[in-house]
Amino acid sequence: MTRYEPAIDLDQIEAIDVHVHIEDDGHGHNSLPDDLSEAASRYFSTDGPRPDLDSVAAYYRERRMAAVVFTVDAETFLDHPPVSSEEIARGAADNADVLIPFGSVDPNRPDAVDRAARLIEESGVRGFKFHPTVQNFDPSDEQHYPLYETLQDAGVVALFHTGQTGIGAGMRGGRGLKLALSNPMLLDGVAADFGDLQIIMAHPSVPWQDEALSVATHKHNTWIDLSGWSPKYFPKELVRYANSLLKKRILFGSDFPMITPDRWMADSEHAGFKPEVLPGILKDNAARLLGLS
Repeated sequence: MTRYEPAIDLDQIEAIDVHVHIEDDGHGHNSLPDDLSEAASRYFSTDGPRPDLDSVAAYYRERRMAAVVFTVDAETFLDHPPVSSEEIARGAADNADVLIPFGSVDPNRPDAVDRAARLIEESGVRGFKFHPTVQNFDPSDEQHYPLYETLQDAGVVALFHTGQTGIGAGMRGGRGLKLALSNPMLLDGVAADFGDLQIIMAHPSVPWQDEALSVATHKHNTWIDLSGWSPKYFPKELVRYANSLLKKRILFGSDFPMITPDRWMADSEHAGFKPEVLPGILKDNAARLLGLS
């Protein structure tokens, strides 16, 4: 098995996008059931293609960017098999100049810890993506602590979706998905009990932005990525903290393919970021977090 080892030349890239979804495995299988995928497309007003991993690599290579790539394993709740994290890691190994693989394990699986350990040891993933709302789990529940301990011991990153989600939006009962599971305050206890686990709170955490900022200013093992929203809609407090207290722990992310890095970059010019903090947001902070610098 090919194990991922990074080969990113930081001098040759201009940004690191820490939030890129691989939704198509290249064999016709999508990461979400069709109804959820269609609802998310309506929410983001996009019906564009869902590129496979090699196409994503080419897309980012053209832009002189690196990308953290992942899927979400929510099989027990959605009754839908995920795109393979092992295949994502193998594909990233073939494109190690621009891709960085994160794994995903469903925390509700009885063998979640073993799966995570194998992805770390055999595939070389550099972190894990969790989506508490889609995976239907409470991240603060201590039954998941052995999983966090495995990640902390291995020195890999835990990236959690926070805030609103377009998945299930507009469907009957939101298709049973519970937004409250993605309140960033649920991560405060995790960050407290696993002080060496680096935790990314993904997205502007609307409607809980103040909670995310509170956690991030108090727990210095937490980070915020700016994916999932056009920068022109970012809450003012988020931009203010990104320009000051949190400038070393704010990360560029797009949420590709729902939002493209091209759109994010264009709209960021009107977001109010200070020019001197942008290099950190776009590349330097992620390089430090991911052990690339």
